[in-house]
Amino acid sequence: MPVRIEEIPGTVFLPFPDMSGMLESELAERFSCSTSDDAGAEQYGDLLYLPGFKPEQKDSLHVPYWCRTAMLEPFILHFDSIGEAAAALREKQRSWAPYQYQLFRRAGFIQEKLPYVNLKTRTFPAKIPQTPIGLYTLLDANTIIASARTTSFIPAGLIQFEENHEEPPSRAYLKIQESLTMAQLLFGAELPHAGQSCFEAGACPGGWTWVLVKLGCRVHAVDRAELVPELMHNPLVKFQAHDAFTLKPDDIGPCDWVFSDVICYPERLFEWVQEWLSSGLVKNMICTIKMQGDVDWKLAAEFAAIPDSRVVHLNYNKHELTWIHCGK
Repeated sequence: MPVRIEEIPGTVFLPFPDMSGMLESELAERFSCSTSDDAGAEQYGDLLYLPGFKPEQKDSLHVPYWCRTAMLEPFILHFDSIGEAAAALREKQRSWAPYQYQLFRRAGFIQEKLPYVNLKTRTFPAKIPQTPIGLYTLLDANTIIASARTTSFIPAGLIQFEENHEEPPSRAYLKIQESLTMAQLLFGAELPHAGQSCFEAGACPGGWTWVLVKLGCRVHAVDRAELVPELMHNPLVKFQAHDAFTLKPDDIGPCDWVFSDVICYPERLFEWVQEWLSSGLVKNMICTIKMQGDVDWKLAAEFAAIPDSRVVHLNYNKHELTWIHCGK
């Protein structure tokens, strides 16, 4: 049987791990898009194929938040041999990443015949090339669903870091590592570095402060509870016992970066962000938008509408979104 490519309509979404339900809810509530069998939806592992998701809908968004990457121009590839599959993908585009839910060994053989792409767990800091990367999945031994055009430069849309199980005060450090990596990727921002000043609201026990100090920054950390002793005694850390949201930007002074991973109502966070931006005392901000029950899509859109900003869901988020602002 000769190699055959069959273009198909619609979009194929790949959610973040364990976030299929959140993605389906977002598609229904934010985009009024049905994910039922009646709408022709099909599931391949975690992949969700929606044949009715039209191109004009794609143009009205960057990507659903709970989708780590999406196939924007999907096609079905029919082939006989591993070599034929790899050659057909290479003809479409240089770089490809797999998402697999079955036939892992066969997919591995195909990937070996494609140009090298870094699919390994990364060490921080990690800079991700801003180059197009396709996504493919084996549906059976001789059939692939794929798209050369996707919504992420990250292979299969997922960043994973090598974990340090001994030094960080909490696993929250992974969240700031990922968000800073996204700031680099989305805005070309430099990482915080020696000589820069950072303000962190709600810093206890110190996971984010730990990362910033490792980068050489001076950190003004505010919380009602103290950080771990190693950070409390670090000369780069100035700790203040206080409710961070009652402090005014003028109380803190000019900052290269302002961070918040505080559990608070998103409306209060939005007000606080506006105070900082209006003050002119901050260049860059990264804040976790903690959901209180259902997602407030209108408020998420207001965060996203702030100039030089993006709202994203991170691999290391849970029922949260992250707002990234880079004025550089």
